[in-house]
Amino acid sequence: MKKVRVLIVDDSATIRHLLAEILSRDPEIEVVGAAPEPAIAREMIKNLNPDVLTLDVEMPNMNGLEFLEKIMRLRPMPVVMVSTLTEAGAEVTLDALALGAVDFHAKPTKNVSAALDASATELADKVKAAATARLRPLEKKREVALPAHRMQFQKKLIAIGSSTGGVEALLEVLSHFPDNCPPTVITQHMPAGFTTSFARRLDRLCKPSVVEATDGETLDFGKVVLAPGAVSHLEVSGRGTWRCRLVDDEPTSGHRPSVDRLFHSVARNVGANAIGAILTGMGRDGASGLLAMRQAGASTIGQDEATSIVYGMPRIAHEIGAVQSQLPLEKIGDHILKLAQTVEVA
Repeated sequence: MKKVRVLIVDDSATIRHLLAEILSRDPEIEVVGAAPEPAIAREMIKNLNPDVLTLDVEMPNMNGLEFLEKIMRLRPMPVVMVSTLTEAGAEVTLDALALGAVDFHAKPTKNVSAALDASATELADKVKAAATARLRPLEKKREVALPAHRMQFQKKLIAIGSSTGGVEALLEVLSHFPDNCPPTVITQHMPAGFTTSFARRLDRLCKPSVVEATDGETLDFGKVVLAPGAVSHLEVSGRGTWRCRLVDDEPTSGHRPSVDRLFHSVARNVGANAIGAILTGMGRDGASGLLAMRQAGASTIGQDEATSIVYGMPRIAHEIGAVQSQLPLEKIGDHILKLAQTVEVA
């Protein structure tokens, strides 16, 4: 069995040691080296040819974002960012994902050793998934031209689930939505605090209003609601008027928030008036929920393999028959709108 060869880049000797020790426990991973800063890392990349890089954000001489941009332009390779659980850390991490990082792992600011140890399996899984990821070319984000006419929609609810690669995938899908889009609920696997920054970023870059979910919030046209990271599951309640329901339960399908929890609630309470889409991501969260939605009469969509950063969640959903239409990422937003549209009005 070929092991995934990992190079760790972090200016803290303690963090380098902890990450090396944690990753080395996994029999499918080999830590081939550790560098304290980008200049040394650059030489080690040339000499060691690692499969995956773990990269700290804040480092001397050149920060992680600058180094990441150089890597993605000159020698594209899978990168997992290691960033602090702070608002500033979240913003920089989102920038890193936009530059082409495959995934990120939260670095705690307190009880670092114990916290990293507790998330050892998650980190190893992210590194192994990154080794299989399809890298996106670094390019300017293209502007999507929205239709000049106003679109009119049926009373439909859109539910979207995503994980690894989902930050940029969601931006691509939502960039097609007009400001009066059908009510939309999203679960994206993220740590606590990161979804606040992500919702703000989507709100700034997209036409609809994008907010982090609050319990009891009404789901209206023109509003996109994002599940709070790590804290609660987002569900949809109500039959006449749809509302957000935040549930502080244990993880489902290995995650909190869980895509399955969202999709199952939509199947129960919205049924045939829903449209479900499962995007790029590691694992199988969301597959059973999307199947329940399809069985309840909803329209269901899965991202195709060629455009998925990690073809895990959409693959399982496709294999179990949950997906009606499998599409490349750039076509999913327009397809959702077509399914929800009634007539075009001037």
